Order: sequence, then C-alpha cells, then structure tokens
Amino acid sequence: MRLGYIVGSLSSTSINRKVADALVALAPEGVELVELDYSQLPVYSPDVDGDYPQAALDWKSAIEGVDGIVIVTPEYLRSVPGALKNAIDWASRPWGTNSFNGTPVAIAGASIGAIGTAAAQQHLRAILAHLNAPTLGQPEVFLQYRAGAWDAEGALIDEQVTAVLQGFLAATVAHVERYATVAA
Repeated sequence: MRLGYIVGSLSSTSINRKVADALVALAPEGVELVELDYSQLPVYSPDVDGDYPQAALDWKSAIEGVDGIVIVTPEYLRSVPGALKNAIDWASRPWGTNSFNGTPVAIAGASIGAIGTAAAQQHLRAILAHLNAPTLGQPEVFLQYRAGAWDAEGALIDEQVTAVLQGFLAATVAHVERYATVAA
C-alpha cells in the first residue's frame, strides 16, 4: 500500500512535520508513506483552469498516484493553513477533475494548545466531504505537542504518542483497504 502524506505547514520547523516523520518511521510492513509536496504551487486562480501550470499538474498526479492520503495539519486561526487550502483548491480543479474524488483520507494534527488541532480538522473534514474524499472518523488524533516526546535528532521517543500514532496508522490502513475494496 502506498500512502501519500501532506504536511499542512510549510514551515521548516513545523511540529506537524515531526509528527509526519514519526508516522513514516512507524509505518507497518507493506505500507510506504511518501510526501505529497505542494510547496511549489502558486496561489490558485480560476484564470488558469484552461492552461494549468506544470507544478499543479504534478501535484494532481501525485495525489492520484497513491492509494490513500494522510494529512497532518496545524491550526491557523481556528482553521486550516492557507497554503494547505490553496493546495486542495488546485487538486480539485479544473471543474470535473477533482483529484481527491473517492480517495480515502485520514487526518491528524499537533499543536501546543490543549485541544490540538480540533477546529482545523473539522474544517478540513467539511472540505474533503465536498470533494467526495471519504475521511477516517476514528481515531481522531489531536496531539498536544511536547518537545520532550522527541529526541535531539527529531525521532519520536514518547511511548504514549507512539501508541496513538500506531493505532492511527492501523485504522488508516483499514480505512484505505475498505475503500479500495469498494472501488474494485
């Protein structure tokens, strides 16, 4: 199984990138996680729907080339980061070519706040529902980031967080398998 992962933050010091890196390290046997990078996308405008830029075509192709997607996102102003929303806009256009259509998605996120990224994840679920991307309902992963959970090299060392992420990955794999069976 090939899962794409999207880090909702473009920051080089993103704590959600640390979570994504931990997911990659914890991937079960037979599951490959590959990053779906949207950092080269310009700001979306319908003006280019007739002549899509190569970066956007590559982005859509990357989404279509995986069995399922994991989005690990921070919360900006009680919603998703603008860059992530922009990337989703590109993937859903031009009209009739929605790259998320039918693709199973799982969502996680980390924040220094006590509620993790709950509000952002709810907004993201609404967006993905509109795009016909079946989204994993449980388990929900709203991590409160603690620097001590990672070592100096950035590897996850907290056993409780490790167990949460392993359970999330197991549920994600089952979710993707369920929708692969339906599609077949």
